[in-house]
Amino acid sequence: MSPGQVVWFEIGTNVPEAVTSFYGPLLGWTFEVDPDSSIDGRTYTRILAPGAPWPMGAIQQGDTGDEAVNLSVLSADVHADVEKLTALGATVVVPATRVGDVTVFARFKDPRGNLFSLFSRSASERFEERIAGTGESMQQAVFAPKPGSMAWFEIGTTDPRATIGFYTNAFGWRIEEDDTAGGDRYFTVFGSGAQWPSGGMRDHSGDGTAGGGARGDYAMPCFMVTDVAATTAAAQEAGARVEHGPESNRDGLVHSRVVDPHGNRFGLFSRPAVPPLAPSAG
Repeated sequence: MSPGQVVWFEIGTNVPEAVTSFYGPLLGWTFEVDPDSSIDGRTYTRILAPGAPWPMGAIQQGDTGDEAVNLSVLSADVHADVEKLTALGATVVVPATRVGDVTVFARFKDPRGNLFSLFSRSASERFEERIAGTGESMQQAVFAPKPGSMAWFEIGTTDPRATIGFYTNAFGWRIEEDDTAGGDRYFTVFGSGAQWPSGGMRDHSGDGTAGGGARGDYAMPCFMVTDVAATTAAAQEAGARVEHGPESNRDGLVHSRVVDPHGNRFGLFSRPAVPPLAPSAG
């Protein structure tokens, strides 16, 4: 829960019921309407992973008028960051907006057209328990993510130099090439000051599909599951389109990229199996 970190995701839709009916059975999510963040007659519905006490994302009804998914980055000062990000080439979709004593948020498109948002932490005493609980839950998820939870994010880009330049300047991310990924050129993303990576960036510059094609520019949340092949097949059966995979990296991590029935991308992955310990000589 540090500024500059991706700590949330949102699914924008005009039909929240369609989102819950797809993702609920697929990933075991549960949902609860947040009355504090539901404004102007539009519901804001928290998303909880199986067994998680605190939410990891939300469904935003009719915020932009389109079906869309976005990553959300914590900001220490949303108004100041609006100026900074627009100077770096981002486009404002929703200007800095105060939601009661809950938060200030703004929504943007990065220079490659990917949607993302900023939000500030509430200073209201009535949210202290929720904020502390969410932070603790996220810290635990770093080391032991539960199936169905967002435990990674991925940015696909047809211009890695521009994308790396934007996000390093915008949020202080450290982006390092990962030569173990196999297949496409891949980078790991470390949030500002972070010891461990929380996301990745996939290079699609050689695909010839700029503008959001099947292997073009995108930003998506990635969810850990126990069986990528089975979950990918279940998503396809429920009306999704499989865009990539399932495939395995050299280290045994299995992953796929899926587009839900409303056109929103998300990733699925499972962690590499841990080899059994060799018996001790003593």
